[in-house]
Amino acid sequence: MISTGLVLCLALIPAAYALGMLPSARLVARRSGVDIAKEGSGNPGASNVIRLVGWRAGLLVLALDVGKGALAAGVGLALDDHRGAFILGVAAVIGHVFPITTRFRGGKGVATAAGVMLVVFPFVVVVLGVVWVIIAKGLHKASIASVVVAALFPVIVILRGGGALDISVTCALAVVVIGRHYSNIRRLVKGEELGLGGGTTRKPNAGGE
Repeated sequence: MISTGLVLCLALIPAAYALGMLPSARLVARRSGVDIAKEGSGNPGASNVIRLVGWRAGLLVLALDVGKGALAAGVGLALDDHRGAFILGVAAVIGHVFPITTRFRGGKGVATAAGVMLVVFPFVVVVLGVVWVIIAKGLHKASIASVVVAALFPVIVILRGGGALDISVTCALAVVVIGRHYSNIRRLVKGEELGLGGGTTRKPNAGGE
């Protein structure tokens, strides 16, 4: 039997997608006169904002992107438990990664996906958030930290006895996040990846997140 909560979640998918499209990095960077799509790595995410504008602006973008995923998932959770959280949360991630307003060229999805998981698996997100910080600060490469954390998330969910839905969704999000880092991985192999919070302004997609 289809519940009212599920019907409401399905009806709210376009709204969650639109929420995910909110161009937080572009808006924050623009306040400092920076076109995030044309400088640094060209990626509209917190890492590139940190590199070009500074840590304060980057953390604001991080909070906004996490908030997009958390808000969508939170509404879904209230309406239809984990299933609803995943339906609306994934819609927000897709909106962030593939926004129709920029011809489906969006961010990597790390922070927005983290916001979704924060609602469903808060303890795991806190632990892996610490892991991300340690790797990113130690290696000065946000991309490595993001790929490692994305790969670890479904593994931890499986080890904690997660259900089929939890495992399926976390695996799917991990694939999306890691897939979005394909170019980063290639640059890492070539030694061309931009560092976090460092490096000079380059043409878009020159390297880094």
